[in-house]
Amino acid sequence: MLVALASNPRLRRLVQETVGGLPRQFWWLWVSTLVNKLGAFVVTFLALYLTVDRGYSASYAGLVASLFGLGSAVAAIGAGVLADRIGRRPTLVAAQLGTALSTAVLGFADGQVAIAVVVFFVGLCSNATRPPTSAIIADLVPAEDRVRAYSLNYWAINIGFGLSAAAAGLIATHGYLTLFLLDAFSTLVCAVVIFVRIPETRPQLPPGHPAGSAEPPVSLLSVFRDAPFMALVGLTLLLALVFQQGSTTLAVDMGASGITSTQYGLVIGLNGLLIVVLQIPLTRWMEGRSRTGLLVASCLLTGWGFGLAALAGSSAWLFALSVAVWTVGEILNTPVMMGMVAELAPTHGRGRYQGVHSLSWSLASFLGPAGGGLLLQHAGPVVLWTVCGAVGTVTALGYVTLARRTGAVGRREAVVAEVLAPAAQTPATTAVPATAAEPAGRQAGRPAGKAPADA
Repeated sequence: MLVALASNPRLRRLVQETVGGLPRQFWWLWVSTLVNKLGAFVVTFLALYLTVDRGYSASYAGLVASLFGLGSAVAAIGAGVLADRIGRRPTLVAAQLGTALSTAVLGFADGQVAIAVVVFFVGLCSNATRPPTSAIIADLVPAEDRVRAYSLNYWAINIGFGLSAAAAGLIATHGYLTLFLLDAFSTLVCAVVIFVRIPETRPQLPPGHPAGSAEPPVSLLSVFRDAPFMALVGLTLLLALVFQQGSTTLAVDMGASGITSTQYGLVIGLNGLLIVVLQIPLTRWMEGRSRTGLLVASCLLTGWGFGLAALAGSSAWLFALSVAVWTVGEILNTPVMMGMVAELAPTHGRGRYQGVHSLSWSLASFLGPAGGGLLLQHAGPVVLWTVCGAVGTVTALGYVTLARRTGAVGRREAVVAEVLAPAAQTPATTAVPATAAEPAGRQAGRPAGKAPADA
């Protein structure tokens, strides 16, 4: 394979365009992410563990998953602020150490109350890794390469997820405690890699900032007042509510339909496998295409991909088809959205902006399982999966509406329209490296003419 790569100029150019030019520290972050996700068993199998292994009801499994989401919501804001105040590296390492400890404790927890409390802390610690990780990438990688970097990082997540989901299904047949302990160990290894290999990347405060003050010039309140950004967060929340069904109610529905834990592991592992295979080529295909069109397509594929589960019955193959369709929607959505958040965030507020955006996923992991569990238990799977399709459609219409309404409503909103517009129409002459000082407009929370990253 290496010989073929060396002798094929076109293949060498393709690899160079895909992985070349990124900082070495980014690749250490990539490796740590991969190691962590190779052992990420607990969240994927939590619903199945609670309903099949422990014998609890679907509504209790939904409640526990919601408590995980509640912890995640608290962490999204707290970790974003800490990443800006004390730094990305200490926030990330502390979150990973807390995740390792709480995951190990969960393996030994007994009783409904104890399990629920520990799951809350697992959600709190594990989601606290998101804002500093995303901020590190934005700090390290120049604007024109960020979407590619986020795609590669997401690729690592799904390489690990696909392999771990398939392996976990086999391991779970011999007992779930091993899954919890392996998950904790992989997270601990990830924390060590970050501590040893990744330096602090938080940019220096801008000139003129009060000496000795630890507060960046972007406050959390200013993020929530950023109307176009919060509109994007709201649309992300809607789509994330649908995605959350993949690790909660989908598992319960498949279990109730007679699908074994091994089959579930293979089916849900298809999500990670397809992302590993398709993420990079589809990201390249997306270059120069309308971001609005990509986001609309991702919403429809996601919503009605889950909708196909209404037809699955007891067929693992039809469940696999459903997973395949919504996975393509996920691939189209993730790099575009992550690049947009990085572009819209002022340099010294990246932790806060990433945290608030992460809050949409945290709220979804709190509301989604509870709502999905109630729908599944009281209305049945057909209604649940049809609602998913409807939510995907509403979200697609929301992106179209946002793109139309923000085009001529001031400078801050114009950047959103610019990001949602076709990449070929965006200016490419003002890209600023991630570590460079921002213009005064950006320091005040208004992007000053910076082109969005290509998607």
